[in-house]
Amino acid sequence: MAEFTVLRGDITLSQVDAIVNAANTTLLGGGGVDGAIHRAAGPELFEACVPFNGCPTGEARITPGFKLPAKWVIHTPGPIWHGGQEHEAELLADCYRNSLKVAMAHDCRTVDFPSISTGVYGYPLDEAAAVATQTIATVLGHTTTLEQVRLVAFDDLTATAYRTAWANLVD
Repeated sequence: MAEFTVLRGDITLSQVDAIVNAANTTLLGGGGVDGAIHRAAGPELFEACVPFNGCPTGEARITPGFKLPAKWVIHTPGPIWHGGQEHEAELLADCYRNSLKVAMAHDCRTVDFPSISTGVYGYPLDEAAAVATQTIATVLGHTTTLEQVRLVAFDDLTATAYRTAWANLVD
């Protein structure tokens, strides 16, 4: 089975086959990790996203990484938290599952994720970490093509939440 690890860092510096962008549904850049990825990749990323005409929450689209060290950027719009009563957990799981499906379809062996929907979209961190790690574990248990999936946390609080969620799965 592929390795899953959590690290604290800047996903725009990840030297992997693909990084995942916690995008908005326009795919045209925004704040947080989305804005950072667009800035680091250069204006070509915006131009590559325009023809998609957006992307529904939970689905994923792929573009080249352009000026990023990663070969690919997989864009997935996460759900906005509305108290958990509007299928947020299912949509968040779809983000991780569909991003990994797109990665495998493009022969990616290494993939780095940010914490999807836990910033301005307001998804509670511990709940998001549980959904993400369970979904990643399920996909990794059914693939031989992925070698390493990492969660790149922007801060220590996020890293701790994902490490705890993963530990709770494997114990």
